[in-house]
Amino acid sequence: MADPPVTLKDVAARARVHPATASRALNPETRLLVREDTAQRVLEAAAALGYRPNTVARSLRTRRSHSVGVLIPDLNNPLFPPIVRGIEDRLAAAGYVALIGNTDGDADRERMLFEQMRARHVDGLVLATVHLGDPLLAESARADLPVVLMNRLAHDYSLPSVSVDNERGIRMAVAHLAGLGHTRIAHIAGPQEVSTGLARYRGFIAAMEAHGLTADPDLIVTAKSFSIDEGMRCAQLLMERDASCTAVAAANDMLAIGCYAALDEVGLSCPADLSVVGFNDMPFIDRLRPPLTTIRFPHYQVGTEAAQLLLERIAGHTGPVKVLFLAPELVVRGSTGPPGATGTPPGPGPGRAVQPSGPDR
Repeated sequence: MADPPVTLKDVAARARVHPATASRALNPETRLLVREDTAQRVLEAAAALGYRPNTVARSLRTRRSHSVGVLIPDLNNPLFPPIVRGIEDRLAAAGYVALIGNTDGDADRERMLFEQMRARHVDGLVLATVHLGDPLLAESARADLPVVLMNRLAHDYSLPSVSVDNERGIRMAVAHLAGLGHTRIAHIAGPQEVSTGLARYRGFIAAMEAHGLTADPDLIVTAKSFSIDEGMRCAQLLMERDASCTAVAAANDMLAIGCYAALDEVGLSCPADLSVVGFNDMPFIDRLRPPLTTIRFPHYQVGTEAAQLLLERIAGHTGPVKVLFLAPELVVRGSTGPPGATGTPPGPGPGRAVQPSGPDR
């Protein structure tokens, strides 16, 4: 006959504390209310007895599932794993688990995952998928469901969010290219219905004007998605339209990789025929040939900050909506050089981080 399950009272008795104290010590959210030595004694007792908390019972008691839904647009994009790791680590420290949903950039799939997570009574959502004016945001508000945006912004800044300073980042890219002597600079813009694509496009236009350069409409192509295939398509279109551009500022690294593919297809090289700058500094991007010059930001921190904002919302903290912009950093590698550069690009490595001067700081 199986032994009866270990109860909270058993743990409390072994640790010589009241069951309420044991409950607080075993809950990461309330552990700070218990003396450190007492909490440690309770944890050791629970481990020795093999105690497993009844999460269903706790959910019924607290009306919380201690789970959080996280929707991301593309699991194939290397940008997201370190961000998700940051979310998971911060949530785990608070006793929460993350439920990950991949939308593949599909609105119907996004809605399905959103509804499934609501049906599982998640305590909140971290969304990296929303478009400007997305109806899911209004639905979340009506359901009184805490939401934090990650790598996205609400058009009216009405929701907590964490992202890189996109406009500043693309300005740094343009300043780098202009400093190398490029005047005919193209831009492969991201989708304009998402805040990242729109902000980087606006930053590109502003940076070109700041450097006395013309943002030629023929040298601006908008991608339908942040993907390698779209980067290749857009780069091919640029070369068909105008062969005079000598540099491309791509709205993300995936689009920049597509530029590499388009150049290879027609027998051109980077940076001799075209300098290319990406945005995001995805893992392993320094292993390309040539290594990609790009805009870096702290991916893991994006995740931890987003999780922290959501935990604050779940706890009922009031006050001004927090919109966090993390600082970008230009990382110079071998994909950029002066117009017509034929020198040997640097080999793979972390690259050289450069801080801008003047108006682009």
